[in-house]
Amino acid sequence: MAAKRRRLSKAECVQQQEREATNAQILRAAIGRFFARFDLMQIIPLALLLTIGMFFVHSTGQQVGGHHVELFNRQCVYLAAGVVLWFIFVMVDYRWIGVFSLLFYPAVIAVLVLVLIYGPVRNNTRRWIDIGPFSLQPSELGKMAVLFSVAWLASFKKVVNINRIRWIGLVVLLTVIPFLLICKEPDLGTAIVLIPLAAAILFAANLHWIYILFIAVFCIGGPLIAYHSPILKPYQKKRIDMFLNPESERFGGGWNVIQAEIAVGTGGMTGKGYRNGTHTMLGYLPPKVADSDFIFPVIAEETGFAGTFSLILLYGLLFFSILRTALLAPDLFGRYLCVGIAAILMTHVFINIGMCIRLVPVTGLPLPFISYGGTFLVAMLCYLGIAQSVYAHRNDPSMLDLNN
Repeated sequence: MAAKRRRLSKAECVQQQEREATNAQILRAAIGRFFARFDLMQIIPLALLLTIGMFFVHSTGQQVGGHHVELFNRQCVYLAAGVVLWFIFVMVDYRWIGVFSLLFYPAVIAVLVLVLIYGPVRNNTRRWIDIGPFSLQPSELGKMAVLFSVAWLASFKKVVNINRIRWIGLVVLLTVIPFLLICKEPDLGTAIVLIPLAAAILFAANLHWIYILFIAVFCIGGPLIAYHSPILKPYQKKRIDMFLNPESERFGGGWNVIQAEIAVGTGGMTGKGYRNGTHTMLGYLPPKVADSDFIFPVIAEETGFAGTFSLILLYGLLFFSILRTALLAPDLFGRYLCVGIAAILMTHVFINIGMCIRLVPVTGLPLPFISYGGTFLVAMLCYLGIAQSVYAHRNDPSMLDLNN
């Protein structure tokens, strides 16, 4: 009875404290709980990258001239839309994405087919769907569909054994269908991203080392086989030739690669100053892609090694924050989503910077949060919103427990 009275006394004390709590204390507690949902290690580098990107999209457009001057305003609209979607994904429990993927994946496949039939032809490609003054690039939705579906499938550990041939075959099928459709546009660069995306999720799902070795051999031998087959188009093979020996066509196909490399090298330690890059002003860098695929040489020339090192450091912090969120995820679905998002981010960063310093062939992949590109910017902000949602729900009970 004495113990019961002590427990009752404690309960009464708690109730008394709650009654005496001021509105200000309640408000502060609510605000604290709200901001605890946000990971500053992700938000700070993301905000800095977006700021850098907007500054250089604007400056490059001013230097190149023509319709590129107007691209900054369009990028502002895409940025606003992306930020809104980022907030929406943060506030929604990410676990519902798995259920959503059951409808999202076939819908995206249908859109990828439609763009091949009805999409406008630009530079002998069908990659966009025009929606008023703006364009939608369905291949970005293809990456999102593979991310959602493969992460969702691999999460059912008690049902799905990812080391069984039939389940690996299903993952391959989910990846190959959009891969082939995107290649048909053609957009080989975006299609390639699907491979490390699916591979990263499988690796996180404890794929057997035999299959990992097979994937490694495929990644090494696949390009060699593709080069000597009709899979690659002539211009794609030429990009590989120019990567290996750009000096063979110094004033032709190798011009872009050489000039990008020179622009990076002439930046020195601290660069020539904002909007003082001669390669951009004089048109040595290809004006059509100076604010998109080749924006890294612009930054390197104007900010030098200090600027590019800071840029890479911001990407490193963002990458680390996403992987940290993967470890904090309350379930496997959240973990695999974060691993896939990290793979998408770093594949784009590595290939874009690599093609500017002749580490990889030119593939036309934009630099995340920096390059001009509406659909890509919105998609990347959606990915980061999903990772932030995983962080926000790290201590919440699972709404859709996949493992019990």
